[in-house]
Amino acid sequence: MIGKIIGALVGREMDRRDGRGGLKGAAIGALSMGAMRRMGPLGLILGGGYVAKKAYDRRRQSRDI
Repeated sequence: MIGKIIGALVGREMDRRDGRGGLKGAAIGALSMGAMRRMGPLGLILGGGYVAKKAYDRRRQSRDI
């Protein structure tokens, strides 16, 4: 359950890079979820850390403006 949520968040963050949205983010999220599942707890930690860092950077940037 947590892996699916983190996979969706990773896909959303990857899709935000180009700003268009669409199927690419969903595909990347599904692939990253599979990779995280195979890596076990380490994969969940890495995926969660990636999403947390992106959220922290976005919040910090909005505060600086």
